[in-house]
Amino acid sequence: MRNASEKLARLRATLHQSGIDAYIIPSTDPNLGENIPDHWRIIEWLTGFTGSYATIVITDSFAGLWTDSRYFIQAEKQLAGTGFELIKPEINQENDYSEFLAERIGKGSKIGLDGRIFSVSRFRNLEKKLYGKDIEFNLNCDLISELWTDRPALPDAPAFDHAVEFCGKERKRKIAEVRNQLKNRKIDYHLIMSADDIMWLLNIRGRDVKFVPLLVCFALIGPDQVLLFTHDEKIPVKLAEDFDKAGVVILPYEDVAKIVSAATENAKVLLNPEFTSVALFNSMNKNQDIIEDISIPSKLKAIKNKTEIGNLSRVMVRDSIALTKFFFWFENRTSDTRITENDLAFKLHELRSQQKHFLCESFESIIAFNAHSALPHYTPGEGNDSEITENGILLIDSGGQYMDGTTDITRTISVGIPTARQKRDFTLVLKGHINLAVSKFPSGTKGYQLDILARKYLWDEGMNYGHGTGHGVGFCLNVHEGPQSISPSANKIPFEAGMLTSNEPAIYREGEYGIRTENLILCYEEEETEFGQFLRFDTVSLCYIDKTLIDKSLLDKKEIDWLNSYHKEVYEKISPYLTREEQFWLREKTDPI
Repeated sequence: MRNASEKLARLRATLHQSGIDAYIIPSTDPNLGENIPDHWRIIEWLTGFTGSYATIVITDSFAGLWTDSRYFIQAEKQLAGTGFELIKPEINQENDYSEFLAERIGKGSKIGLDGRIFSVSRFRNLEKKLYGKDIEFNLNCDLISELWTDRPALPDAPAFDHAVEFCGKERKRKIAEVRNQLKNRKIDYHLIMSADDIMWLLNIRGRDVKFVPLLVCFALIGPDQVLLFTHDEKIPVKLAEDFDKAGVVILPYEDVAKIVSAATENAKVLLNPEFTSVALFNSMNKNQDIIEDISIPSKLKAIKNKTEIGNLSRVMVRDSIALTKFFFWFENRTSDTRITENDLAFKLHELRSQQKHFLCESFESIIAFNAHSALPHYTPGEGNDSEITENGILLIDSGGQYMDGTTDITRTISVGIPTARQKRDFTLVLKGHINLAVSKFPSGTKGYQLDILARKYLWDEGMNYGHGTGHGVGFCLNVHEGPQSISPSANKIPFEAGMLTSNEPAIYREGEYGIRTENLILCYEEEETEFGQFLRFDTVSLCYIDKTLIDKSLLDKKEIDWLNSYHKEVYEKISPYLTREEQFWLREKTDPI
């Protein structure tokens, strides 16, 4: 099929033949994570929309796509002429496809969805919104496989070991820690569907997903064994031998539902409904006592251990060396050389790939000039690539996956002479960034309580940004990895020492430019007073902040001191690895203001 409108017509014909009134497709796979193999990129294949988060609903007369505000402008462009429309909420309205269905779909209608890629939590919310409409759900409704004739195969790359020198704990010790928590809670089994949790638990990594070293798999932790559901050929012989010593049994990927149901009969089972498919959940034995909570590995891996923290300090230096060399090259390139956003992406990848322990980028680099920088998740794909001209705002959000850590950093720089408004916007964003970076807060504080610290100065001027302020970051795993986050809608997971999180306030002026400053911040214990334990953040990312975009009159002494101290640290840690010319250049970039 040549285009989206033709695919939509064929899918509607299949809906009619199947007696389905509405078909729902989320942007997930059976692991229900953000990063998925090409085999499961159904929405991209069907609509052309390339964002990482979306849901589509199709009826005989309607085809709509829901996503969040990061992708509104991008989605409008990519969906043009496809037969799909972007559904955006009115101000203060919830952006929810289930609300739409509740208003539009008739009583007794039949809704189809593929239960393998629909979480328990998502399905329950849908049922709740449609309560009283006598809806019939077909949860085994895969209408895509027959239409997608050239669909990519499931990945077959082998897993590899993630050594203790990088991760700090042997897999036996991690498994014992999880079992100890299960024992204390009187739980028999722990079903884990999130691949990143399993990677952490078993000290392995994979190559099944672009930008994230994941292996497609599921796991069941029991009193004596860990059952790992994956394709047998994906586990090399040496790793299989190590697994055998640790009590890890490899079983067929496709048998997870059958074996989990049989193995856990009459048992108490812990699972996370956010990351458990409704298909697997419904196949479980009715005699089981299901305990619903976030996974134990998710909580444990969010707290970086001493080895991981030590490795992170080293990986941040190497990542910054690549970034510093990149910005030096960009600023000192031949002025008459034509250069585009894609050229910058290739050069940055080249410089990162030269660093020790580099695996891949941690996400597709956002290299965005002028109007493109107003799109929070823009990437310079085919047909969008812009030339970098003499004047404008250049936003670069990028990161790397290394065996010894994951990075994510954003810098906005001025090309040419910035306007007064650009400098004001940049400085207000920087003030919020610094305010969060230097914050001190009591143990038990949640992300939604911290979010205002980054937005205050923008709010004071009647401005805001539509995405969260911070997301958790994995260790040689997902660049977006909770459970902690910083946003108005953040969950109630409190911050703890050892959590690595991004700090990325921003401002976007549609059609003109966007500004975002992002560092990673590591939570640590500071002082304990009569009022309890207090925590702070340590900024671990290292890269100069463009002083030409700063309106110094808007900064107070505390903010100026922070910036000068940060720049001093950047120079001291990075300059020994630079050429003499690069050192002189970085010295000027980091001189006190």
